[in-house]
Amino acid sequence: MKLDVIKLDGGKAGSVELGDDIFGLEPRADILHRVVRWQRNKAQQGTHKVKTRSETSYSTKKIYRQKGTGGARHGDRNAPIFRKGGVYKGPTPRSHAHDLPKKFRKLGLKHALSAKMAAGELVIIDAASVASPKTSALAKQVRELGWKRALIIDGAQVDENFAMAARNIEGLDVLPSMGANVYDILKRDTLVLTKAGVEALEARLK
Repeated sequence: MKLDVIKLDGGKAGSVELGDDIFGLEPRADILHRVVRWQRNKAQQGTHKVKTRSETSYSTKKIYRQKGTGGARHGDRNAPIFRKGGVYKGPTPRSHAHDLPKKFRKLGLKHALSAKMAAGELVIIDAASVASPKTSALAKQVRELGWKRALIIDGAQVDENFAMAARNIEGLDVLPSMGANVYDILKRDTLVLTKAGVEALEARLK
């Protein structure tokens, strides 16, 4: 399929041929859900921690005598039954990551790109490069193009001036082709690919 290519100033720059095996699939929500869940679980820190009865700071002295009080038998105040005592089987630091086959991750990326194409939220630009790292100039161009929440994916490397100009613009993310991922693609309203980014993604997903 063919898609028009534009410049950052809004002018036309020809067209590009997109492969149906990457941009023309019927998007499947179940595949996208599994890949996003894998990404978010892998990113979760897992540093949650509670104190057990051996780690709380009460005295370990027996709180009252064993017999004759008419109450239950207790040892120290660190028992889980007491307020501010230790927690029984609470969360401890661990990894939330789980495995997902590489082929499935690659398939998920294809479906994310196809979803943006099907929704009409895919834009191809000639190149993501600017003469000087001026945020105000780039922000004006982005505003005129109507990109409010956009992800720009470039080729193997992002132009340094463009990256510096874009990093302070709210709602605009810039990634090299190897950083392209399902979660970032889906959470933005507009996906912007450079011609170099298209070539790199097609080579990566073959």
